[in-house]
Amino acid sequence: MYKPSAPFNVSMMVLVPTFENVNGVPKKTYSNDEMMIQGSFRTFGGTEKVVNGVLTLENTAVVETFFDPTIKADCRIKLLDYGEVYEIMGEPENIELRNQFLKFKVKKIGGKP
Repeated sequence: MYKPSAPFNVSMMVLVPTFENVNGVPKKTYSNDEMMIQGSFRTFGGTEKVVNGVLTLENTAVVETFFDPTIKADCRIKLLDYGEVYEIMGEPENIELRNQFLKFKVKKIGGKP
């Protein structure tokens, strides 16, 4: 039986995308619908990548939280204590398909808040 690796003591807000057509092109915007969750948030010091010959550091983290079917791969999360915004990488894993816990990897959007 799966047990979370850390307590769910980090407050986060889920930013769900909405799409609207602007001149025939779909534009994605993220709404603040006050969907707050509690979860664990673990960082690993970032991932080094070479982009166009320049070494960059991509800040990544792993989030574990309670299952919520509205959390999908195109959503973002915002850490309420720091204001940092992270994009979900890949589809969130429904652990053991029990609809009890979710686990997903995120990467930071932009620089400092």
